[in-house]
Amino acid sequence: MGKAEGAQMGVVTALVRASFLVNAVYAESSREFGLTPQQGQLLCVLMPQPYGMGELGGVLGLAKSSLTGLVDRCAQRGLVRREPDPEDARAVRVALTAEGGGIAEEFYAETCRRVEKLTTNLGDDDRGMLAALLSQVVHDNEVPVVFMEVDTRTICPR
Repeated sequence: MGKAEGAQMGVVTALVRASFLVNAVYAESSREFGLTPQQGQLLCVLMPQPYGMGELGGVLGLAKSSLTGLVDRCAQRGLVRREPDPEDARAVRVALTAEGGGIAEEFYAETCRRVEKLTTNLGDDDRGMLAALLSQVVHDNEVPVVFMEVDTRTICPR
Protein backbone atom coordinates (compact mmCIF):
# COMPACT_ATOMS: atom_id res chain seq x y z
CA MET A 1 0.00 0.00 0.00
CA GLY A 2 1.31 3.50 -0.88
CA LYS A 3 1.83 6.47 1.37
CA ALA A 4 -1.04 8.82 2.08
CA GLU A 5 -1.68 11.75 -0.26
CA GLY A 6 0.50 14.69 0.71
CA ALA A 7 2.88 12.59 2.82
CA GLN A 8 6.57 13.41 2.44
CA MET A 9 8.27 11.24 -0.17
CA GLY A 10 11.80 9.93 -0.15
CA VAL A 11 14.36 11.82 -2.21
CA VAL A 12 14.41 9.26 -5.04
CA THR A 13 10.64 9.18 -5.42
CA ALA A 14 10.38 12.97 -5.20
CA LEU A 15 13.12 13.56 -7.79
CA VAL A 16 11.73 11.00 -10.23
CA ARG A 17 8.17 12.28 -9.89
CA ALA A 18 9.35 15.90 -10.18
CA SER A 19 11.23 15.02 -13.36
CA PHE A 20 8.04 13.47 -14.79
CA LEU A 21 6.15 16.62 -13.85
CA VAL A 22 8.67 18.95 -15.52
CA ASN A 23 8.86 16.69 -18.59
CA ALA A 24 5.07 16.77 -18.92
CA VAL A 25 5.04 20.56 -18.77
CA TYR A 26 7.88 20.69 -21.31
CA ALA A 27 6.02 18.30 -23.64
CA GLU A 28 2.78 20.28 -23.36
CA SER A 29 4.58 23.53 -24.12
CA SER A 30 6.37 21.90 -27.07
CA ARG A 31 3.10 20.64 -28.57
CA GLU A 32 1.60 24.11 -28.44
CA PHE A 33 4.55 25.43 -30.46
CA GLY A 34 4.34 22.57 -32.95
CA LEU A 35 7.60 21.10 -31.68
CA THR A 36 8.64 17.79 -30.22
CA PRO A 37 10.20 18.04 -26.75
CA GLN A 38 13.57 17.19 -28.34
CA GLN A 39 13.20 20.01 -30.87
CA GLY A 40 12.31 22.42 -28.06
CA GLN A 41 15.37 21.27 -26.14
CA LEU A 42 17.60 21.77 -29.18
CA LEU A 43 16.31 25.30 -29.71
CA CYS A 44 16.85 26.19 -26.04
CA VAL A 45 20.40 24.81 -26.10
CA LEU A 46 21.23 26.87 -29.19
CA MET A 47 19.82 30.14 -27.81
CA PRO A 48 23.09 31.45 -26.36
CA GLN A 49 25.39 30.27 -29.20
CA PRO A 50 25.90 27.82 -32.06
CA TYR A 51 27.38 24.42 -31.23
CA GLY A 52 29.39 21.87 -33.15
CA MET A 53 27.67 18.56 -33.72
CA GLY A 54 29.97 16.73 -31.30
CA GLU A 55 29.38 19.25 -28.52
CA LEU A 56 25.66 19.24 -29.20
CA GLY A 57 25.49 15.45 -29.00
CA GLY A 58 27.23 15.58 -25.63
CA VAL A 59 24.99 18.29 -24.24
CA LEU A 60 21.79 16.61 -25.39
CA GLY A 61 23.00 13.08 -24.68
CA LEU A 62 22.20 11.89 -28.19
CA ALA A 63 23.99 9.46 -30.48
CA LYS A 64 25.30 10.92 -33.74
CA SER A 65 22.54 9.37 -35.88
CA SER A 66 19.77 10.61 -33.56
CA LEU A 67 21.26 14.10 -33.43
CA THR A 68 21.66 14.22 -37.21
CA GLY A 69 17.98 13.33 -37.67
CA LEU A 70 16.90 15.93 -35.10
CA VAL A 71 19.00 18.67 -36.72
CA ASP A 72 17.78 17.62 -40.20
CA ARG A 73 14.12 17.90 -39.16
CA CYS A 74 14.69 21.31 -37.57
CA ALA A 75 16.64 22.51 -40.61
CA GLN A 76 13.83 21.39 -42.93
CA ARG A 77 11.43 23.52 -40.87
CA GLY A 78 13.79 26.52 -41.16
CA LEU A 79 14.54 26.62 -37.41
CA VAL A 80 18.28 25.87 -37.54
CA ARG A 81 21.05 25.99 -40.11
CA ARG A 82 24.39 24.30 -40.47
CA GLU A 83 27.34 26.64 -40.88
CA PRO A 84 31.07 26.06 -41.27
CA ASP A 85 33.06 25.85 -38.06
CA PRO A 86 35.60 28.71 -38.17
CA GLU A 87 38.11 26.62 -36.19
CA ASP A 88 37.79 23.36 -38.15
CA ALA A 89 37.08 23.41 -41.90
CA ARG A 90 35.90 19.78 -41.78
CA ALA A 91 33.27 20.43 -39.11
CA VAL A 92 29.95 22.24 -39.01
CA ARG A 93 28.16 24.10 -36.29
CA VAL A 94 24.42 24.27 -35.78
CA ALA A 95 22.88 27.70 -35.26
CA LEU A 96 19.38 29.10 -34.92
CA THR A 97 17.88 30.87 -37.90
CA ALA A 98 16.01 34.13 -37.33
CA GLU A 99 12.73 32.19 -37.32
CA GLY A 100 14.16 29.53 -35.02
CA GLY A 101 15.48 32.20 -32.66
CA GLY A 102 12.06 33.83 -32.42
CA ILE A 103 10.32 30.53 -31.74
CA ALA A 104 13.04 29.55 -29.25
CA GLU A 105 12.56 32.77 -27.26
CA GLU A 106 8.77 32.40 -27.16
CA PHE A 107 8.97 28.69 -26.32
CA TYR A 108 11.59 29.33 -23.63
CA ALA A 109 9.57 32.12 -22.00
CA GLU A 110 6.34 30.09 -22.03
CA THR A 111 8.06 26.98 -20.69
CA CYS A 112 9.65 29.05 -17.90
CA ARG A 113 6.24 30.47 -16.96
CA ARG A 114 4.72 26.99 -16.81
CA VAL A 115 7.54 25.45 -14.78
CA GLU A 116 7.56 28.45 -12.43
CA LYS A 117 3.85 27.87 -11.74
CA LEU A 118 4.70 24.44 -10.34
CA THR A 119 6.10 26.12 -7.23
CA THR A 120 3.48 28.83 -6.64
CA ASN A 121 2.33 27.18 -3.40
CA LEU A 122 5.82 27.53 -1.91
CA GLY A 123 6.93 30.60 -0.01
CA ASP A 124 10.01 32.57 -1.07
CA ASP A 125 12.23 30.87 1.54
CA ASP A 126 11.13 27.39 0.45
CA ARG A 127 11.59 28.28 -3.22
CA GLY A 128 15.09 29.53 -2.46
CA MET A 129 15.91 26.36 -0.52
CA LEU A 130 14.55 24.17 -3.33
CA ALA A 131 16.64 26.08 -5.90
CA ALA A 132 19.76 25.79 -3.74
CA LEU A 133 19.33 22.05 -3.19
CA LEU A 134 18.57 21.29 -6.83
CA SER A 135 21.48 23.50 -7.93
CA GLN A 136 23.80 21.45 -5.75
CA VAL A 137 22.53 18.19 -7.28
CA VAL A 138 22.94 19.59 -10.81
CA HIS A 139 26.46 20.92 -10.14
CA ASP A 140 27.61 17.78 -8.33
CA ASN A 141 26.51 15.67 -11.29
CA GLU A 142 27.92 18.03 -13.94
CA VAL A 143 24.65 18.32 -15.83
CA PRO A 144 25.20 20.14 -19.15
CA VAL A 145 23.56 23.50 -19.72
CA VAL A 146 20.43 22.35 -21.54
CA PHE A 147 18.35 25.23 -20.24
CA MET A 148 19.72 28.70 -19.52
CA GLU A 149 19.38 30.44 -16.19
CA VAL A 150 16.37 32.72 -16.26
CA ASP A 151 15.48 35.84 -14.34
CA THR A 152 12.02 34.77 -13.25
CA ARG A 153 11.19 38.31 -12.16
CA THR A 154 11.03 39.39 -15.81
CA ILE A 155 9.62 36.24 -17.43
CA CYS A 156 7.43 34.97 -14.61
CA PRO A 157 6.27 37.94 -12.53
CA ARG A 158 4.36 36.91 -9.41
